Amino acid sequence: MKKDGAGHSDGLGEFVARTALMISLVALSIDAMLPALGVIGDDLGVADGNDAQLIISALFLGFAVSQLLFGPLSDSIGRKPAIYIGFAIFMVGCVLSILATDLTVMLIGRVLQGVGAAGPRTVTVALVRDLHEGRAMARIMSMVMGVFIMVPALAPALGQGVLLVAHWRWIFGCFLVLATISSVWFALRQPETLPSEKRREFSLRRTFSAIAETCTNRVAFGYTITGGFAFGAFVGYLVSAQQIMQVQYGLGKLFPVYFGVLALAIGAASFVNSNLVMRFGMRRLSFIATIVMCLMSVPFAGVCQLLGADVPLWLFMAYLIPLFFCIGILFGNFNSLAMEPLGHIAGVGAAVIGAFTTLISLIFGTLVGQLYDGTITPLVIGFAVLGVAALGVMLWIERGRMA
Repeated sequence: MKKDGAGHSDGLGEFVARTALMISLVALSIDAMLPALGVIGDDLGVADGNDAQLIISALFLGFAVSQLLFGPLSDSIGRKPAIYIGFAIFMVGCVLSILATDLTVMLIGRVLQGVGAAGPRTVTVALVRDLHEGRAMARIMSMVMGVFIMVPALAPALGQGVLLVAHWRWIFGCFLVLATISSVWFALRQPETLPSEKRREFSLRRTFSAIAETCTNRVAFGYTITGGFAFGAFVGYLVSAQQIMQVQYGLGKLFPVYFGVLALAIGAASFVNSNLVMRFGMRRLSFIATIVMCLMSVPFAGVCQLLGADVPLWLFMAYLIPLFFCIGILFGNFNSLAMEPLGHIAGVGAAVIGAFTTLISLIFGTLVGQLYDGTITPLVIGFAVLGVAALGVMLWIERGRMA
């Protein structure tokens, strides 16, 4: 790793751990809230259970749109200052959510949390791209995701634990503590990776130019869309997981355990991917994972149509565990594939890819979530349809080429 002017340096292990903690703001802000959604909805006067899903969707909205700002900003003022700004906005959003007395104020706070979390999450990808490229970048990102996945595996338990001993507002207090620790660690130990001579003046024109370049590059744009499709159904799972697990299957306080098992399946896949990607390549692994996702989801969607609300929990979990393993393979690879041709505009490129991927997944994920009808059928159909769509786009991108 590089050294900064003060002589500080860090090894790969610390870099991976710190990077994972920084990007975990997004996952923590989503997953720790899940056990509390019903209670929060009741306290804030939410009549329709599906409307409580907006507390999750609002964060995705803020996260999506602000990535287009943080990428160019980091190219202009440096990676570290841009990340500091993100941390500050995130903390303001947490305070607003703590003070919320109605759904509107809560959603504003959640949007701000999404805006702020986009700073560390988006700029960190550009930071990694400053130091690595190609398969090496995919390996690093897979390692980061492998460590990072421990956060969503444990976050619901954190939320459930807070509910057992305190008011749900203390969950946001935990977010503040994590953001403080992460920002201090980053400030003290991470050297700046974009020297002054390589920075570019902030320009909306350059941002729109980068958007145009990304959208006209077959690989970058194609894998951005593919990522949006593949993760759209996953977002649908996130926003409806509390209703499915706690209400439909009656798991109650055991919900974090089941959620954590599924999150660990994604983490295991990330570790496997970090070892296999150097040998087999990002494209081949992504194709295999997407095909398996489709082969599982399409027939299982038919089973769900037949059984309706009678699909047993063990069968649902038997479907989700290997499915989420495939999702874990895709997490690091799709982003790295999309970024591969954009090394010369890494900051704004990461922003455009992140924003578009998130917006696409938010649209489809919210749709899947809002279709929840007391059964898992809409969710499984979402995985089937969006998985097939993702595979179709991948075939269009590569036209049979594997590398």
